[in-house]
Amino acid sequence: MMPGQRLQGCRSLHLNEDNGRFALLAVLIILYLLCGAAVFSAIERPSEVRAHGRWNGTLLNFSETFNISLQDINSFLREYEAAIAAGIRADALRPRWDFTGAFYFVGTVVSTIGFGMTTPVTVPGKVFLIFYGLLGCAATILFFNLFLERIITLLAVVMKAVRERRIRNSGILPPGIRHDFSAYSLPGWKPSVYHVMLILGLSAITISCCASAMYTPVEGWAYLDSLYFCFVTFSTIGFGDFVSSQGAAYEYQSLYRVANFLFMLMGVCCIYSLFNVISIVIKQVLNWILEKMSCLFCQRCNKANVLLGRRNAIRPGSKGRQGRLGQQPDSDGPCDSDTEGRRLSGEMISMKDLAASNKVSLAIMQKQLSESANGYPRTVCGSSRHNGFSGGVGALGIMNNRLAETSNSR
Repeated sequence: MMPGQRLQGCRSLHLNEDNGRFALLAVLIILYLLCGAAVFSAIERPSEVRAHGRWNGTLLNFSETFNISLQDINSFLREYEAAIAAGIRADALRPRWDFTGAFYFVGTVVSTIGFGMTTPVTVPGKVFLIFYGLLGCAATILFFNLFLERIITLLAVVMKAVRERRIRNSGILPPGIRHDFSAYSLPGWKPSVYHVMLILGLSAITISCCASAMYTPVEGWAYLDSLYFCFVTFSTIGFGDFVSSQGAAYEYQSLYRVANFLFMLMGVCCIYSLFNVISIVIKQVLNWILEKMSCLFCQRCNKANVLLGRRNAIRPGSKGRQGRLGQQPDSDGPCDSDTEGRRLSGEMISMKDLAASNKVSLAIMQKQLSESANGYPRTVCGSSRHNGFSGGVGALGIMNNRLAETSNSR
């Protein structure tokens, strides 16, 4: 059975492949939310009920002891809640809106952490925050993307250098090319997505453990609470139940605030990069599920898959779409026939080009646009099939492009 014959049985699934991936991800996220809600409700709800019971008992005892009505007590508590929103606490805290406090606040705004312990209460402050956050958050996201580009480049260069050194030391190279091996070695090699994810994960764990070792004695938190604060902060969730550097005074206060800033900066950048790598792995899983679902609806796909062999992890079974789009398989080489027939979900293309070339693969069009912009053909060799990296936009596009260019730049 030729690959093009998959069209008759699986046309509806493959034509809406991107929509299918989106719908599948949405369903899985909803299920993930439902499972999370069930787990947290089972864990936290009993503690909440006990806390309400203790608080109601405390209010009743206070009302009876001091002969104060519950209405007066609740009125006083509402005033106290308003004072808390303005930054007033029973224990002494540093000023919220002096220059250092305001700098800490704008840092949590542009990084999208948003602890919530400091908020503007005046109308001019709220209006200014809207415009300030609009520009600041966009600039910070750009900074995170540029950081991601450089960290991926660094990891790729280091890992390729280690691989080259290992090959040199293995003794399998002819003596005449050992000295010039770096000029043309491993032309299509790129680091595995799993290796990058492992390195970023270990880096995030190291930064969190070091930061927690600092927060535990300085802030007086338990070490587990410090780890919890690090994840909530570095992932920009920012609940606000734990907030660092809020005391009125610290020993070595200036040094502590600088270290706190650096840990937060490194942690947020590292976790942001890790999240983008994990999203690639999630995309691989979604594509694998979609491939299995498509084959369940068409038993002839099982026979066609024998001819297709091992495909790229990002898009399994891509050769079948060449027949779907009316393209004959290219016989120039294994790299071109594999990569030019792929439709990458992250590709951007104009409607004019799409209408004018409706029988041309989107991957081919994207490759032509890239070559005309860069002035040279970009080669994607067979090794790219095994690492899970392909095109994209935004942070995913940055990672994929840098991983592809790094191997050619050395």
